[in-house]
Amino acid sequence: MLTFGRAIMGRPRLLTLDEPSFGLAPMVVATLFDVIDMLNQEGVTVLLVEQNAALALERSRFAYVLEEGKVVDAGPSQEMLSKKSILEAYLGMA
Repeated sequence: MLTFGRAIMGRPRLLTLDEPSFGLAPMVVATLFDVIDMLNQEGVTVLLVEQNAALALERSRFAYVLEEGKVVDAGPSQEMLSKKSILEAYLGMA
């Protein structure tokens, strides 16, 4: 959280975040993603790497799916949420 705070103090135009939810309590994660949404609405571009696929897809506009360092799928996040392959592999749904 401290690192995140320091990053946004500089008023960046691009914010890259690697696993910001890792190790945080669910309430803190919700607050953190609310702040990320707010920053994005204020014009900050956010590049997010996140293993919580459901959370990332719900909060993003466009997504890339990586496997072993290679892009295996890409598209608008809402489209990705409706793809059977994504639902099965990353969201545990059939």
